[in-house]
Amino acid sequence: MVKEYIEDRVLELADYLISNKSTVRNAAKKYGCSKSTVHKDLVERLPSINLSLTKQVKEILEFNKAERHIRGGEATKLRYSNNKAEA
Repeated sequence: MVKEYIEDRVLELADYLISNKSTVRNAAKKYGCSKSTVHKDLVERLPSINLSLTKQVKEILEFNKAERHIRGGEATKLRYSNNKAEA
């Protein structure tokens, strides 16, 4: 059985992720916990608490996973363009 404060955190994280279409990293930063904790809360704990939220969260997580290579490429591009500007 999940403790009440953990259940509250799980629901808050799910609501935040859904309402902001956020990433796990952003949610972790917002709530002051690790990415691992956020991921465990949303993937392992949430299904036993609220199935409808689980489906919505899963869609967002899958979208973020499919898009992450693009974000990484953009970050690298930005970093190298800033380095050229400084040189």
